[in-house]
Amino acid sequence: MSPEMVLVITPNGTGHALYDEKIDLNTLGPLYIERATSIEFDDESQYWRVYDRDGFPLFNSPSRQKCLDWERKYFSNPDRLMEHSLSGGANQSMKGGDNG
Repeated sequence: MSPEMVLVITPNGTGHALYDEKIDLNTLGPLYIERATSIEFDDESQYWRVYDRDGFPLFNSPSRQKCLDWERKYFSNPDRLMEHSLSGGANQSMKGGDNG
């Protein structure tokens, strides 16, 4: 079972999370929000694709909702969350998804 929300606070006080309104993060101070991924529709393949910030494909599906669900599950792992926060991208092969 995945946690409802993962919030990682680094030693310098910076928080990292997949944004969700379950915790009012504004109460912690000013927010700086940067997307870890983008979910875009590929007209040619007719699939939704999840890309990291470097444009590297991570997941694909004909369903946008499946991509959103995958993103939430993927970033529920604190190590992955920090890996993407610190490196700016995934730098790994496409995982799972519906091939297309």
